[in-house]
Amino acid sequence: MESFSLILAIVVTTALAFDFTNGFHDTANAMATTISTGALKPKIAVAMSAALNLVGAFLSVEVANTISKGLVDETGIRPEVIFAALVGAILWNLLTWLVGLPSSSSHALMGGLIGATIASAGFGAVHGDVLVTKVLLPAVAAPIVAGVASMLATRFSYGIGGKAEGEATRKGYRAGQIASAGLVSLAHGTNDAQKTMGIITLALITGGAIAPGSNPPTWVILSAGLAIALGTYIGGWRIIRTMGKGLTDLEPRQGFAAQTSAATAILASSHLGFSLSTTHVVSGSVMGAGLGRKGGVVRWSTATRMAVAWVLTLPAAALVGAGAESVTDLGDWGTAVVAVFLVAASAAIWKVSRREVVDHTNVVDAPEEPAGVVTTAIAAVTPPPAGTITEDLTATIPAPATAEPAPEAAPPAATV
Repeated sequence: MESFSLILAIVVTTALAFDFTNGFHDTANAMATTISTGALKPKIAVAMSAALNLVGAFLSVEVANTISKGLVDETGIRPEVIFAALVGAILWNLLTWLVGLPSSSSHALMGGLIGATIASAGFGAVHGDVLVTKVLLPAVAAPIVAGVASMLATRFSYGIGGKAEGEATRKGYRAGQIASAGLVSLAHGTNDAQKTMGIITLALITGGAIAPGSNPPTWVILSAGLAIALGTYIGGWRIIRTMGKGLTDLEPRQGFAAQTSAATAILASSHLGFSLSTTHVVSGSVMGAGLGRKGGVVRWSTATRMAVAWVLTLPAAALVGAGAESVTDLGDWGTAVVAVFLVAASAAIWKVSRREVVDHTNVVDAPEEPAGVVTTAIAAVTPPPAGTITEDLTATIPAPATAEPAPEAAPPAATV
């Protein structure tokens, strides 16, 4: 029989709030390319993704068990530790959403949990082998594997399609893109919704509400699925803009290749219990699709900013989680202080975001990415294509001066 204390109720509520931020933060993973290529209207895309996220939450609990049973020693932590971990994860999610960077909600959650656990029970409470094999190694391998698969799939699609670029071909790839986007949404539910299930289950175990080693209760699965679905429907339009237009320009067949590759990688990792970052997978597949098309480009300045955010996610969330745990360790008033800080910081980030609103009406109107050093250098030494005249071309050889008109010849003399 589950019994709830006040702190346990706070932890569960905060976990569902994180799940909500995970939903709107990661909507871009499933629907950014579909929206950018025009395969689906923005609002229809996020509604479809939300529904499939909810369905996916019921398909597996392997990832939830990785977090609730494997990552940290559940006997050495208190519910306040889980609360502190969620504070670090939520704040990192909101900060990266504000600047439109698709960082990993999964790594934010695990970073917060690791930092709070170390602050509470020391390094020995973190299972290093699980961290390396099921978190860090997949984080490095996932974008590479998905990127290579997407690049090969894109080249294959252009190879077998030849020069078929008619309207019927585009419609076919758009239909395939919608189907593959649905598969990514389903996969996202099986992987990311489970992380919140795992963290709530861990809180219930540490609070004595359920026995150690228990699987997530049905109400936990349902509430986590609903929270991530609602967040998905709200739509993280800033990150959708970055993923759909800021990283590369995609045609429908590229979008289809990217999403199919990403869905395959995510579903495979969910089956194996790897706590994979869907953000890493989809970003890698989008870049691979950009490189797979002849003449396609990847905006490496945007990719570099994303990579920096990926590297910082775990340690940044861990530091915030450790700091929050140090304050909650002071007693109930310390927990109250952390809760007030979380609400105030979240409200401040939301207020700042209102200065430049990004929603379904302008999500595809991405600002032009400034050219990088390499692109500028190549453009400087590359001659224009034959048969074209640039608008700013000016003559360097002065035109000859106009000759003065010759004086009219005198009429011939009359002869007698």
